[in-house]
Amino acid sequence: MQTPKEHLLRNFSEALEHSFHPLSQEAGSVPLEITKSTQDKFGHYQFNSAMRLAKPLGQPPRAIAEKIIENLSKDGMIEKLEIAGPGFVNITLLPSYLSSLVNAIARDERAGIESPATPQRIVIDFSSPNIAKELHVGHLRSTIIGDCLARLFEFKGHDVVRLNHIGDWGTQFGMLIAFMKQDVPEAFQNPEGYALEDLMGWYKQAKAKFDSDENFKTNSQKEVGRLQGGDSSSLKAWEAICSISRQSYLEIYRLLDIEIKDRGESFYNPFLKDVVDELQKKGLVQESDGALCIFMKGFTNREGEPLPLIIRKTDGGYNYATTDLAAIRQRIRDEKADRIIYVTDAGQASHFKMIFQAAEEAGWLDPQKTRVDHVPFGLVLGPDGKKFKTRSGETERLIDLITTAIEKAYSIVSERQSEMAEEEKRHLAEKLGTSSIKYADLSCHRTGDYTFSYDRMLKFEGNTASYLLYSFVRIQGIKKKVGKETEEILNESQAVLSHPSEIALGLHLAQFGETLDQMANDLLPNQLTEYLYQLAEKFNAFFRDCRVEGSEEEGSRLTLIVATERVLKAGLHILGIGTVERM
Repeated sequence: MQTPKEHLLRNFSEALEHSFHPLSQEAGSVPLEITKSTQDKFGHYQFNSAMRLAKPLGQPPRAIAEKIIENLSKDGMIEKLEIAGPGFVNITLLPSYLSSLVNAIARDERAGIESPATPQRIVIDFSSPNIAKELHVGHLRSTIIGDCLARLFEFKGHDVVRLNHIGDWGTQFGMLIAFMKQDVPEAFQNPEGYALEDLMGWYKQAKAKFDSDENFKTNSQKEVGRLQGGDSSSLKAWEAICSISRQSYLEIYRLLDIEIKDRGESFYNPFLKDVVDELQKKGLVQESDGALCIFMKGFTNREGEPLPLIIRKTDGGYNYATTDLAAIRQRIRDEKADRIIYVTDAGQASHFKMIFQAAEEAGWLDPQKTRVDHVPFGLVLGPDGKKFKTRSGETERLIDLITTAIEKAYSIVSERQSEMAEEEKRHLAEKLGTSSIKYADLSCHRTGDYTFSYDRMLKFEGNTASYLLYSFVRIQGIKKKVGKETEEILNESQAVLSHPSEIALGLHLAQFGETLDQMANDLLPNQLTEYLYQLAEKFNAFFRDCRVEGSEEEGSRLTLIVATERVLKAGLHILGIGTVERM
């Protein structure tokens, strides 16, 4: 379904061409701009390009606006056009046009969102836990934001590859393998019998032994060599360690309803030497203090000196940069990615700028063919405004944060629905707890820090998951009260919008696709949360102002409600939030 903005841009573009040909060719570099009106008195949309067209067309902005309006096809969609100020054009859409869009949305399980003619292959790198370590609150944002973006592009009809770039390789594994072979060899035979807490305890003991026992240190270094050399017993030990860790983060993904494919640093290990060799052959590498580096324009340290991207350390070992270069090369060459998105904390922004530029200079990345984005995010803060930690001062474990939210949600559910069966209470509490965590995170602009608060995120009023879910439940209640299912409503009725609250809701529903397009470009989930919050507000205003059951407009208004249900459910799905039937 074409959005109102797309429809208007097409019509205004044709009117510009018709009004000023051949001068319109001079104005071709000026992108036409249609924006949503900020106030009702300015109509529904505004055409804002007349001022920028004045120079190439050699005419006053208002004269340009008048000429375009004179030749503009209203195309059964425009009720009123008004020129304001120096040349803004205020646009009001016909209720009949909005009614037709609402009817199309109501009858489409995809809420009017068409699949692309040529789907893109989009690789999204997110979550990225480290083996033998707990997922903590710092992993929360990458996991939730990455999943939301993956759901967005999947919903829009693209081919999405969800990758979990796990920290599963490096010298620390030699130390851990050496300790486990010596002290807990049985763990290699039965990794399912052990938990991540066991692994973390062994790691602490191994580190203490590494620092105090030269023989153990030497043995650990040998284990690294065996592992990197492909020794079968070392690989089996490494696989057992990964298996124990995987049990922990998979439980978190289950609770958060996250699907992701593990592809750790170990996957790229065989390619690292070839990457360095290729970069050397292309003349991009310089030696600096025994390390192999790439120096690129625009990157300097605090002293203003050239900042190196180190791709091989002085000891001959590789590092994160080497692995990330191998990854971007593989994702472009083998995955055939049209777009690659990395979701990590803001502290890695400079690193990824260097990786992208190095890949471009190496000839792997062509920005005209493959778009790359780093999606940075800020910190999760505690009530004291500092980095979120436990009362003991340690970083909050992600599993504890999630289970606490579920427990608090259970208390709220038990108080509100005391007659509800216990199993249903538990199910609803899990949904409500995890949904509240997700929404609280996604509703904040991702580049900023946000303060974590269980009480605020679990509220049933304001911009929260509970408020949106309650609006969805209210829709189910209306349908139940009139005794009609969706199919029956759509077979019997068409939406005909006339009341101002109906028109306001219908216009907002028609703008769902525009919101998704903007989010796909900006990669800001809060654009969708704000849209859905406004949708719930407009729906509740409509419900307040317009009687449904028994009214002359019952069928029309039920169709509008079905369209609202479609969009609300689709939007919540993209956020990773499942709907519920009652609360």
